Amino acid sequence: MDTAQTATALWWAVVASGIYHGVNPGMGWPLAVSAALMERSRGSLYKALTALAGGHLVAMAAVLFPFTVMLFLVEWQREIQIGAACLVIALGAYLLINRRHPRFLARVPPSRLALWSFLAAMAHGAGLMLVPIYLGICRTIDTDAGHAAAADLMAANAGIAIVVALAHTLAMTVSGGVFALGIYHWLGLKFLSKTWFNLDVVWALSLIGVGALSLGFLH
Repeated sequence: MDTAQTATALWWAVVASGIYHGVNPGMGWPLAVSAALMERSRGSLYKALTALAGGHLVAMAAVLFPFTVMLFLVEWQREIQIGAACLVIALGAYLLINRRHPRFLARVPPSRLALWSFLAAMAHGAGLMLVPIYLGICRTIDTDAGHAAAADLMAANAGIAIVVALAHTLAMTVSGGVFALGIYHWLGLKFLSKTWFNLDVVWALSLIGVGALSLGFLH
């Protein structure tokens, strides 16, 4: 696979991971439905989705930007990618063994959805899942990193991080919003309570899969 095809596949992975995160109830769209039903206002649903998106976006940026700084160490880029992939695999294995949801999330008041979304994304490793994809994108674009000025390299990688976080969050918000609107307008919370789907195991396995694929691309 050439560089252009690899870059295209990685950008699609950013969008696909966003859709996957949005569909997962653990990322919060049922809270948006609940807020809208309690306040009997569709506007409340959009407001809640916006808050969830804002918190998720900040969480993505908070995870990606430290790796942007680390990419200054151009000669260690491969090692950084290997370390990130192993970290994602380790988190996936941990979540596969420990399936308890973080208790502190239950203590966040419903009025602070953005904070809840940020903490949920951090606790479940949503941002970490993006790291190997982001590093791969940087590698396809940064073809002459060894000769680039440090400031230019950081600015380019930071720009990529912003676009990755925005594209991912937009995909998450749209996919989660579709579910939320469907439940709110036609099906109701009663349907949701009867058909709740738990993606905890799938989530953990997907982290392991992303990490393993990243390691595979490096060889």
